[in-house]
Amino acid sequence: MVPPRRAFCFLTLLAAAVPSPALGQVGTPPAPGQRVVLITGSTSGLGRSVARALAGAGDHVIVHGRNEERGSALVEEINGTTPGSARFYRADFASLDQVRALASAILRDYPRLDVLVNNAGVAFASDRQRRLSEEGHELTFQVNYLAHFLLTELLLPRLQASAPARIVNVSSVAAAPLDFDNLMLEDGYEGWRAYGQSKLAQVMHTLDLARELEGTGVRVNALHPATFMDTNLLRLNDLQPRTSVEEGRDHVLLLIDGDVGSGDFYVDGRPVRARSAQAYDIEARARLRAVALRLLGQG
Repeated sequence: MVPPRRAFCFLTLLAAAVPSPALGQVGTPPAPGQRVVLITGSTSGLGRSVARALAGAGDHVIVHGRNEERGSALVEEINGTTPGSARFYRADFASLDQVRALASAILRDYPRLDVLVNNAGVAFASDRQRRLSEEGHELTFQVNYLAHFLLTELLLPRLQASAPARIVNVSSVAAAPLDFDNLMLEDGYEGWRAYGQSKLAQVMHTLDLARELEGTGVRVNALHPATFMDTNLLRLNDLQPRTSVEEGRDHVLLLIDGDVGSGDFYVDGRPVRARSAQAYDIEARARLRAVALRLLGQG
């Protein structure tokens, strides 16, 4: 049974905007009894590596991304070479309407959802050019945190109904305190600062969800997968790789399949305390949630 507050939040968020035409699916539907895993941002990098590994173990993977060509190619590879299966859904998290449309399509097409991996992200490391989402929000904050907050809220009843289930939020040790008086960074924008705020917001959301979902069979954890993995995102920021994508992949798989608890932040495969004390400030987390709901039109 979905708690009353959660049910209200789900219904109001779903009705907040009429989604664009429902996203079609490219690929193969899951077989009866097959575990279903949604990985956001899975057409390249870490997400693609996790998708390949899970499909290789026999899971059905919902591949998400912005690039239909890359997404369709990965689905074709998975369906042709692994014991698992896959479908691709396209959505740009710079648009909250597209996030809503994605959630609507998943709920339409999947009677169960066992795992949600919130992996999609952007970073403009040394950039001082402030970018905005379709709704006018600071882009890094929306793509890395707000879009995933919305997607998780909309899919949570399906995850609870499919319990035992897991939610994995891909964060970073670069997480930095939030300035609630300048959350959208209108004053003094810096790319790393925007990235750090968005990643701490993910950890704060993780701790809130884990507390709320205690006893429901849904485990929620966040992690720093690896430092400077060899990904397109890293190269776009002119940074040199220090670790492989496979190392990060294995740490994500631990939180999907391993014997872990809920409500922790993992680094190098171990639960650690987040560097920012703000992550454990209940009042700050409540304030962040209120901001998120307001930005989504619910506050």
